[in-house]
Amino acid sequence: QVQLVESGGRLVQAGGSLSLSCAASGRTFSTYNMGWFRQAPGKEREFVAAITASADSSYYHDSVKGRFTISRDSAKNTVYLHMNSLKPEDTAVYYCAADLRSQNFWTFYARPEQYDYWGQGTQVTVSS
Repeated sequence: QVQLVESGGRLVQAGGSLSLSCAASGRTFSTYNMGWFRQAPGKEREFVAAITASADSSYYHDSVKGRFTISRDSAKNTVYLHMNSLKPEDTAVYYCAADLRSQNFWTFYARPEQYDYWGQGTQVTVSS
């Protein structure tokens, strides 16, 4: 089993910044494609960002492109989501996910069904 634990979510003011972390178990973290998703109250879960196992490619939803940055550190078995210029619309529970298959990830990175394991989520609240 692969376990993912998110951390870093909190209350911030609009325009502020926040960084989330996702720590993964296992010795094969470097083979996992990783993604961040979020779910706002009353809304469906949506794609935020993703990064390939080798970190040679990253992907972003249009609503966060230019504001959010995804990165990973294989030595720490951790993936990060750095968020800048936060808006009230960013308020949601943020989830980390791992794809162990790596096949056609470039096509389906934005689909929750692509991922095999999920964390419990961390709450991000942006006030205005």
